Amino acid sequence: MLVRTALEALAQRPIPFLRSAWPWRSLAYLLAGAVPGLPVLGVVAAVAVTSSPAVLVAGVAVAALLTPVAGRYERWRLRLVDGVPLPDTPPEPGGDTGEPPRRGREVWVAALGGLALLVLWWIDLVMAASGAAGPVLLILSPVVQPEAEPVAAVAASAAGVLLVPVAAYTLTAWAGARGAMTRAILAPQAAELAEVLRSRARLVDAFETERRRIERDLHDGAQQRLVALTMTLGMARLDLPDDSPAARAVERAHGEAKQALAELRALVRGVHSQVLTDRGLPAAVRDVAGRSPVPVAVDLALDERLPAAVEVTAYYVVTEALANVARHSGASAARVTGGAADGALVLEIHDDGRGGADPARGTGLTGLADRLAVVGGRLSLSSPAGGPTRMRVEIPCAS
Repeated sequence: MLVRTALEALAQRPIPFLRSAWPWRSLAYLLAGAVPGLPVLGVVAAVAVTSSPAVLVAGVAVAALLTPVAGRYERWRLRLVDGVPLPDTPPEPGGDTGEPPRRGREVWVAALGGLALLVLWWIDLVMAASGAAGPVLLILSPVVQPEAEPVAAVAASAAGVLLVPVAAYTLTAWAGARGAMTRAILAPQAAELAEVLRSRARLVDAFETERRRIERDLHDGAQQRLVALTMTLGMARLDLPDDSPAARAVERAHGEAKQALAELRALVRGVHSQVLTDRGLPAAVRDVAGRSPVPVAVDLALDERLPAAVEVTAYYVVTEALANVARHSGASAARVTGGAADGALVLEIHDDGRGGADPARGTGLTGLADRLAVVGGRLSLSSPAGGPTRMRVEIPCAS
């Protein structure tokens, strides 16, 4: 099992956990909190001793300057107990200051994390001292208390040894909890969700780029070679007598080559629709509907071309939806309607089949919903038993 955080390490079996580096990393994490905390303690002590307004103002200024630095330090310190990289803070909305839009949000989040560190560092230090120093002092009882009875010193040493596993679990649990709190402050759920969505969008873009490359290689390479082979076989057939065995063999080969060329062209269209690239979504949907074994009526009107990501996603959804209609619905007819409304593309795919579409049965509906989620789209489905089935798709058109 891959262990990435101190809290995950606690779920290991005792022996592997105690032999791992996680208890030591947790102790180092707690002790490291004292690095920025001790200057703050010095400022507080100076203010308490002098009671001077000037020292108080200076102390507040020092704390204000130290807080963002402590936040960045806390971000670095978190690596000791949390190996999952923190996502970048999301861009700050608005702002025409000339600085990168993310800068203000980063400073604010760093300051918040630093404030938590400056407030809680002493608790970390107390936990580290009580958890680690206690068993160590007990184990060293014969040394630190030479005047004690030998039996009592040995018993104390034995008790210290028994408390070492307890201390390891206690330190790791507290360090893991502190790390989880720090992650919640430095990387709120919205930030992590935004990073996940950006990662999914990058994967979809990379997938689409690869699809285009494969389509181009097939179209310019294998397809052209098959066209040349088909023409060569056709010309060779014309030069052979009709009743010769060679003519029959060449004719069979010619037929197989034409069939392979037709299948390759269908594969190229499935990898990437050239109609979508050249003529837009309505024409591409009509092309898909014309190749469907179920008669499909299309009523899709758009005044202008949509963003490429919207068109590709919509085409993918319609293609998969019509494939599901042909495979699973038992429908005799289907219909695709839609258009742009209120800054979004709205599509409806309707069929008169048996209904009962269920994402849990592997009909591809979950994949469609995931693909739509990347571009902020939504999918709603009505498919009662006995039919009909109506799928509604909404995709924002904003870039």
